[in-house]
Amino acid sequence: MLQVKVKTRARVSELSRAEDGTWLARLKSSPVDGKANAELLTLVAAKFGCSKSAVIIKAGATGRTKLLKIEAQ
Repeated sequence: MLQVKVKTRARVSELSRAEDGTWLARLKSSPVDGKANAELLTLVAAKFGCSKSAVIIKAGATGRTKLLKIEAQ
């Protein structure tokens, strides 16, 4: 389980870890029609070396703070 704080409309998409254990995702996409959520799933899957379908948004799909689950394969 990961707690991720999302910031949209960034220059570069990146995922970094804060000292308190939470993650910060900067996404190029705007939060319209689920584009930012789709980009977040792709970014997390690439970071952890899993498929995009293994990453699930458990809570916060419409908010800035999200709880993600990565399923083992």
